[in-house]
Amino acid sequence: MSTPKVAILMGSASDLPAMAEAVRVLERFEIPVTVEVTSAHRSPERTVSIVRRCEEQGVAVFIVGAGMAAHLAGVVAAHTTRPVLGVPMEGKLMGGLDALLSTVQMPRGVPVATLAVGRSGAANAALFAVQVLALSDERLAARLAEDKRAMAEGVEKAAETARETLRELLDG
Repeated sequence: MSTPKVAILMGSASDLPAMAEAVRVLERFEIPVTVEVTSAHRSPERTVSIVRRCEEQGVAVFIVGAGMAAHLAGVVAAHTTRPVLGVPMEGKLMGGLDALLSTVQMPRGVPVATLAVGRSGAANAALFAVQVLALSDERLAARLAEDKRAMAEGVEKAAETARETLRELLDG
């Protein structure tokens, strides 16, 4: 097993379906990852222990998902100087707006880069982590550039298909 470069922490196992999107992206780029469930409130010592262990293992970026009070990313950021990417989880209150506000409103000196709520935020957090790692890895930077090029080509193909479909609808 490779040494993890990214750690994904989540406040509850119920966050796993959304955070799995981050794992998928990291696996696509062949970036070793470790995944943990821990709680800022119910297991604070465990959380600090995980952060310290991850740093010792060489983790460069933390992706942290949490809902409700969503303090996990802030607790992680308080105990590391590595980048922390917060992913608010959808919840019963306001579709995740409560978690978004809890994640984004960090005090000065304890930064958490906050992404979108849920699955899209988790996927983008992983892409952001890839961008951070690509700063010192030319091969990874090239793969990231190719990924963006392929995404743009997909849009071009979709635009052409839409134009053809529109012509058919108007002619039909």
